[in-house]
Amino acid sequence: MFEGVANVFKVKDIRRRLFFLLVMIIVIRIGSQLPVPGTDGEYFKNWFESQSGDAFNFFDAFTGGSFTQMSIFALNITPYITSSIIMQLLTIAIPKLEEMHKDGEEGRKKIASITRYLTIGLSVFEGIAMSIGFGRQGLIPVLSSSSGSSTFEKVAAAFVVVVCLTAGSAMLMWIGERITEKGVGNGISIVLTINIVSTMPSDFVGLYETFVKGKTIAKGALAALIICAIILAMIVFVLILNDATRKIPVQYSKKMQGRKMVGGQSSHIPLKVNTAGVIPIIFASSIMSFPTVIASFLGRANGTGMGGEVLRMLSSNNWCDPERPIYSIGLLIYVVLVIFFAYFYTSITFNPIEVADNMKKQGGFIPGIRPGKATTDHLTKILSYIIFIGAAGLVIVAIIPFFFNGMFGAQVSFGGTSIIIVVGVVLDTIKQIESMMLVRNYKGFLNE
Repeated sequence: MFEGVANVFKVKDIRRRLFFLLVMIIVIRIGSQLPVPGTDGEYFKNWFESQSGDAFNFFDAFTGGSFTQMSIFALNITPYITSSIIMQLLTIAIPKLEEMHKDGEEGRKKIASITRYLTIGLSVFEGIAMSIGFGRQGLIPVLSSSSGSSTFEKVAAAFVVVVCLTAGSAMLMWIGERITEKGVGNGISIVLTINIVSTMPSDFVGLYETFVKGKTIAKGALAALIICAIILAMIVFVLILNDATRKIPVQYSKKMQGRKMVGGQSSHIPLKVNTAGVIPIIFASSIMSFPTVIASFLGRANGTGMGGEVLRMLSSNNWCDPERPIYSIGLLIYVVLVIFFAYFYTSITFNPIEVADNMKKQGGFIPGIRPGKATTDHLTKILSYIIFIGAAGLVIVAIIPFFFNGMFGAQVSFGGTSIIIVVGVVLDTIKQIESMMLVRNYKGFLNE
């Protein structure tokens, strides 16, 4: 392994790309510490700690702590992720966008351009919502009723906040694209991974203080061993879930081209078990946290009565708590949403009818299955089984942190979603570097 790492750094082009990636990581972490002018960072940090729900924990983990510090990268890359998901859905729903997507490289460039504009629009909208929702509560001191500031001063202060948040999100989008172009690929995913990894040290410190510190040597060592074993087991499970595929055999019939008989080769259709990736968890978490976010903007996140009970039921902080089992109903809703979105997202990204038609046009067929409708039904049936298995795997990874949070008070900002993202991005990055090394070896062989 060490020899392989050494070989990577021997290649000038790869070494230059890794150095560029390191510089971008430093820039991202510096930007995450720069506060937005005109805001009270201490107020927002105290407000965040006082919340009984966890509506913003998911968001804060994705922003690498920038959200709680109210830095210029507070919105981070999340508007771009949301825009990309929206564009994927619209590509299926709007025929013009679907044609654009099928129009090769030029069409994809146009969709990427639309995604950028949509990202800026979402950033502006989120910045305005934060300025209005939190500004009068103390986030922006100038906007408070006791400040005595003029209307112009209040509008100017809110404008500065919105511009800084939007510019920060746009800059991270630009950095992500530059990492893809000049780094090791997967730029947006790497930016997201950097943010998630940056919050993990504080989480491990929290686990140490909760379960290891102050215990006897034997109890502390046992607790540390159990924590490491659980994290390692989750990582291994995610690795298996990401790499698991169902290979559907495809046989192509022979045909005459001129005087030669061509075709007749065998192939397969690789269907990933986790077809939808981490998207179902992101969708489910967003929907579960949406009511609490609205209540927080209105200053009613810790309300009483029936509404307060519903909000607490939607908060994962209250799930799997043996003293309050009624709140675990929210966990059942979460599981149903994850499974639903796994089926929904896969249905719009993988079309069995289109796959069956393409196979038929190319003279391919699944052994034992007739081309046409029978092939479509066969693919749909297999896909249904695979989606359920993948969704069940996602649910297991997501529930484990909730269980330990509720039963043992192991409060951490990263969960199953974060582990899936980090493991997936690390694997993809390693594959990118290996492919660069492979291309270099081929070039060397051809030059010789």
